[in-house]
Amino acid sequence: MQILLKRLTWVFAITLGCLFGRFTSAAQETTEQWGVFELSLSGPSTGNPFVDVNFSVNFTQGNSTRKVEGFYDGEGQYRVRFMPDKVGEWHYTTTSNNPILNDKTGTFEVVKPSAGNHGPVRVAHTYHFAYADGTPYNPIGTTSYSWINAPDEREDVTLKTLAASPFNKIRMEIFPDNTSSGATTLQLSPYLQTADKKWDYSRFNPAFFQHYEKRLGQLRDLNIEADLILFHPYGNNVGLKMGAANDDLYLRYVIARFGAYRNVWWSLANEWDLIRAKTESDFVHYGELVSTTDPFHHLLSIHNSAVIFNNTLPWITHASIQNGSAVEASDRAELYRDVYRKPVVYDEVKYEGNATQRWGQLSPQEMVHRFWEGTVAGTYVGHGEIYSGEGGPWLASGGLLHGQSPARLAFLRKILDDGPAQGLDPIDKWQDTPAAGVPGQYYLYYFGLNAPESWTFQLYKNGLRDGLHFQVEIIDTWNMTITPVAGDFVTKKKDNYNFVDEQGRAVTLPNLPYIALRIRRVDNAPTVPLSAPNGE
Repeated sequence: MQILLKRLTWVFAITLGCLFGRFTSAAQETTEQWGVFELSLSGPSTGNPFVDVNFSVNFTQGNSTRKVEGFYDGEGQYRVRFMPDKVGEWHYTTTSNNPILNDKTGTFEVVKPSAGNHGPVRVAHTYHFAYADGTPYNPIGTTSYSWINAPDEREDVTLKTLAASPFNKIRMEIFPDNTSSGATTLQLSPYLQTADKKWDYSRFNPAFFQHYEKRLGQLRDLNIEADLILFHPYGNNVGLKMGAANDDLYLRYVIARFGAYRNVWWSLANEWDLIRAKTESDFVHYGELVSTTDPFHHLLSIHNSAVIFNNTLPWITHASIQNGSAVEASDRAELYRDVYRKPVVYDEVKYEGNATQRWGQLSPQEMVHRFWEGTVAGTYVGHGEIYSGEGGPWLASGGLLHGQSPARLAFLRKILDDGPAQGLDPIDKWQDTPAAGVPGQYYLYYFGLNAPESWTFQLYKNGLRDGLHFQVEIIDTWNMTITPVAGDFVTKKKDNYNFVDEQGRAVTLPNLPYIALRIRRVDNAPTVPLSAPNGE
């Protein structure tokens, strides 16, 4: 009788799994490449499912198998999310320490990606980025730390602002920050509370994460990368002193919930060295955990205050740096490239605004200038804005942008997107520093605060020979104009280092600051091999 009862219980459990374990919509039986496939199953809700139940799924296509951790989403619902990287039929098998969730199998079809879906962003050509399908990605990012902790109406305004902006990346916190200047009051917490109103770091608040991932999906649909800050030191932060075990539990839960969104990047911390409750070795552990746990291998970095992290560590995909002075001149900005041999993103270079603090007093001209200096250094720069306004400044809580730099950054982004697919690298570093491009093909010169009246056509020798034809355009980076210079410039060797125009021509300039030149090869002659290492 006992055996029969156990078998009946097992059959009932399997029946429940069949009834409630189907995909939440028919669309999830077919998903696109780099989309989100979601499997939802009903299971136990007693005890503490966040720690008591282990649930994962093996996804298989041919000889390739990928294990993805699932998560508890409250009210007896268990989910797993998978971002397939190949088209065709996929098979899955669940694994769990609970029989209701264990050994469920199924198949689904992955079709070609829809328009605008280029996959997740990866490192490309050592110092740059590209989407998984090879489409170049030039980050023009911004920061709005706690916009996702605002009232729904303000969050909607933020999304509309982003949709009309040049920004294709946004840095944003996961733990709400409700005490920094202009930030909003706490809307939702990532954790549930105990009966005595203390945070229970072993029980997540599904409503918080459901709201967050709704906004992640909306950013994805706008083709905006979400650079998620996992830890930060600001305000009454519930994540500052959770303890080592709960830190790991949190990271695994976030990866399980958000990892299948193709637009996710991981930032271990904002100003990691100000988080006094955690040590450098703690962050090394976090980085290794995220790197090995994330089955989709999203970009991973860590941001500094006064102490730059060891960005040579192999799990760090790119250097995320706070250093405003580095991008005041391109020869400073490019030095980090040689140290780390990875993409360098100056995510914080101070902010455009009218704050009382010196880090929030950049003029819009200076903000745009720093972007251009970083660009011709072969690096990338991030935007921020802190003008006072209703509901708080953009930096803290989103809303509307009030500055003058975004329009000029849209102008820069168009130039970058029209540029070489492999990105811009310094042409003659340590010598003729304000120039980047592809030797023999494309050059972007930036004169910065200088206001020369003319520029004698002269290019560093790499990739050049006599008789190559180039056209020159004058770019006013502030007034957003591009003026072609009449005629072709034809190269002739000058000395051991440089080529000039065969007629000795010079370009007349408008005698203004913030002027750049775009120089592009226009003939079809064969590519010339590089003649010397950069800087020789």
